[in-house]
Amino acid sequence: VQLQASGGGLVQPGGSLRLSCAASGRISSAYDMAWYRQAPGKQRELVALITSGGSTNYADSVKGRFTISRDNAKNTVYLQMNSLKPEDTAVFYCNARLVRAINDYVYWGQGTQVTVSS
Repeated sequence: VQLQASGGGLVQPGGSLRLSCAASGRISSAYDMAWYRQAPGKQRELVALITSGGSTNYADSVKGRFTISRDNAKNTVYLQMNSLKPEDTAVFYCNARLVRAINDYVYWGQGTQVTVSS
């Protein structure tokens, strides 16, 4: 089981980036997928979630700027980030979760650095 995140980098304020997370192994379209981020000195926080059925949810701080999507044929989830701000600087982590009966399957990717700076 593996989640491979990519697409991070350095971008100026107001710019855009698209993160990708490719899932392999047991992770399938049945999983809810999410992006979290962790800024230096802060706790990891949920940025955006997309369920297996395609419903989405966003942190208030990114609503209207970020869009999460998934391509089940490619087993990949994306995070399109527009109008980036310096406070978006963080390590972004991909997450996959499936709850079945009493089992809670959770997997994390390795993280990709996003730096927003002029």
